[in-house]
Amino acid sequence: MEARPVSASRVVMSRTMQPADANHLGNVHGGVIMRLMDEAAGTAAARHCRRPVVAAAIDSFSFLAPVALGHLVTVKASVNDVGRTSMEVGVRVEAENILTGEVTHTASGYLVFVALGEDGRPTEVPPLLAETEDDRRRQIAARERRARRLAGRPGRQP
Repeated sequence: MEARPVSASRVVMSRTMQPADANHLGNVHGGVIMRLMDEAAGTAAARHCRRPVVAAAIDSFSFLAPVALGHLVTVKASVNDVGRTSMEVGVRVEAENILTGEVTHTASGYLVFVALGEDGRPTEVPPLLAETEDDRRRQIAARERRARRLAGRPGRQP
């Protein structure tokens, strides 16, 4: 199976936050942000393996700042590393006040997806080609997170 570059999985999605996305105080619901992250991460994973994927885990997730009604939310995602059938995807969320141009990093997370074969069961994914120093740094960190995840499961070896 031929390796695919990180750049082939990169996804950028943007959406203006509407009244249905926010609570009575005008702050966007965390669940809305999480859904956008899941959509972007799932798209990045599917772009890497060119197969259907399902979310298997959220390794970490942090809300760093609130998002206000009317802000433009941009979600950036790319595959950090791959296992045999799984992929870790890094996601960054930024909110832009479109009236002032101020951009705030509002959330980050690492989601794990599994590729599915035609039979609906996990299937192998292509290796990942880290193209830049930043890609290599993310890949090393992803491998450390994977080792910790697997070490925490009874009967599993990293």
